[in-house]
Amino acid sequence: MSTPIPTRRLLLQGLLAGGSLLLPTLAYPANGAPEPEKVLRYAFKVAETGFDPAKVSDMYSRIIVQHLFEGLFTYDYLARPFKLKPLTAAALPEHSADYKTWTIRVQPGIYFAADPAFKGQRRELTAQDFVYSFKRFADPLTNSPTWDGLEELHMLGLNEYRAEVEKNQKPFNYDKPLDGLRALDRYTLQLKLAEPRPRLPQTLADGSLFGAVAREVIEAYGDKSNEHPVGTGPFVLGDWRRSSLIELRRNTAYRERYYDAEPNADDAEGHALLARFKGRRLPMVDRVEVAIIEENQPRWLSFLNGQFDLLYTLPEDFTNQAIPGGKLAPNLAKSGIQFYRVVASDVLFTVFNMEDPVVGGFEPARIALRRAISLATNAPREMQIARRGQAISAQSILLPHTSGYDPLFKSENGDFDPDRARALLDLYGYVDRDGDGWREQPDGSPLLLESLTTPDNFQRQVDEIWRKSLASVGLRVKFKPAQWPENLKSLRAGKFQIWSLGSSASSPDGQDALGFYYSPRIGGQNYARFKLPAMDTLYEQANGMADGPERDAVYREAKRLGVAYAPYKARGHRLITDLAQPWLIGYRRPEFALDWWQYVDIDSSKRP
Repeated sequence: MSTPIPTRRLLLQGLLAGGSLLLPTLAYPANGAPEPEKVLRYAFKVAETGFDPAKVSDMYSRIIVQHLFEGLFTYDYLARPFKLKPLTAAALPEHSADYKTWTIRVQPGIYFAADPAFKGQRRELTAQDFVYSFKRFADPLTNSPTWDGLEELHMLGLNEYRAEVEKNQKPFNYDKPLDGLRALDRYTLQLKLAEPRPRLPQTLADGSLFGAVAREVIEAYGDKSNEHPVGTGPFVLGDWRRSSLIELRRNTAYRERYYDAEPNADDAEGHALLARFKGRRLPMVDRVEVAIIEENQPRWLSFLNGQFDLLYTLPEDFTNQAIPGGKLAPNLAKSGIQFYRVVASDVLFTVFNMEDPVVGGFEPARIALRRAISLATNAPREMQIARRGQAISAQSILLPHTSGYDPLFKSENGDFDPDRARALLDLYGYVDRDGDGWREQPDGSPLLLESLTTPDNFQRQVDEIWRKSLASVGLRVKFKPAQWPENLKSLRAGKFQIWSLGSSASSPDGQDALGFYYSPRIGGQNYARFKLPAMDTLYEQANGMADGPERDAVYREAKRLGVAYAPYKARGHRLITDLAQPWLIGYRRPEFALDWWQYVDIDSSKRP
């Protein structure tokens, strides 16, 4: 029997790529004809940066990573609010009364995807793989942008060993025993921490960061690890055209894992999904194709034309066409389009570089300048005009649906008040001395603000609103456009003055958002490079406290300090709308996890 053409094409692609050979699995029903391959197609608006869990930090790369790698825990796909459950762990962890010692048992019989690095052997996941994976964050050679998150766990000996390696400029010894990070046996992981960490399982549930990697793979590919992801997840990397197309294929060696969930009693939609899919083997689709389309219009039109199964985040430009008055447009409803809308656990914000000579520093005049820029920022107009009403006002950097977020909290951060902005500028000497209509600095030197930006049409709308609002109080701003990954590099290196971007929660714990202010996270999540001992103290207090009124009080004080020093201007929290074609079944946007592809199905009978 001759090989069908589609399979020949996959064979040829695999051989040309030089990677491991993955043949498609074809199911044959009673009539003998193979079932059509199920392919999920949609698009990202931002290009990926790579697929090594210890090296990526942008959300879009992390979406890919979380489908390739698996952490110890995950979140129930249907439960709202969140419910933590084991993933590669055999059960939820055991912990000491002081939350400093944690024991986690890894499930036997979980295997990494096939790769030449394993020399033809089937490679089982063990507790030692997590020991190795966590140590990689501490290795200075990895240069992990998210080391700060693991550093704060204070695993006994890990931080000290990293400091020793950096001081002596010697290679990181992965075989060095550490008291705080040990494999007690093949399947038992023990973590010992210097400080209480009551929410450690939530931290470890982020598979895009703490998914297990195999030492053989990292050593085989070296500095190319971002290009050769090999995990235990439901998918493997297929065809990859950088910044253009990312293809993931079903991991044919994936363990027997079946759809199961625990929706709330009053969640009718959740129970309907559970009834339909319970017991189905995961993943249910054969391939996923993710295109990179930065401009909103072609992404929208491609969805309307049926080229994409999902419009992941409706572009604000098309709100009135798609959901006039907050309801699905009749023409879309008639064609069977499905409509999903949530208040996102995210924040849109402007960040000021605290090391910049113009907008940075703790001198009263610099604080006044940042506060004036914040007050002059017409965030309400951005939310209403550019974002078409698809956002709510933000009073702080804390994110909805996370601890520390209080919908009743009100601050100056949420105000648009150009009169107060002018008064602050006048009071601290930012005045127009030469009569050209633009303010100078207190010493008389020119005042020109510079903001990073991206070169897409939507961002130009946002930038123009901001430019006009600043001009109304006598402040000039110029924009420095570059692609998003390049701007991120500048941000992390501190080579910027101002940038506007967003952040999404990966955990129901608000501690992560407080990390924007925590000085040890400078170069990582502390984008503003903000350093204030009082804020560091509050951060550390909150990190070791159990949830409750006392921790909420610490959050309130931290939010007040953040507003007073203004290293960030929180502008809004988005209302996210996703649209799905009638043949995409089972979709529900996760609140915190980034993986969902394995939980959806394609009804080929409905696809044209």
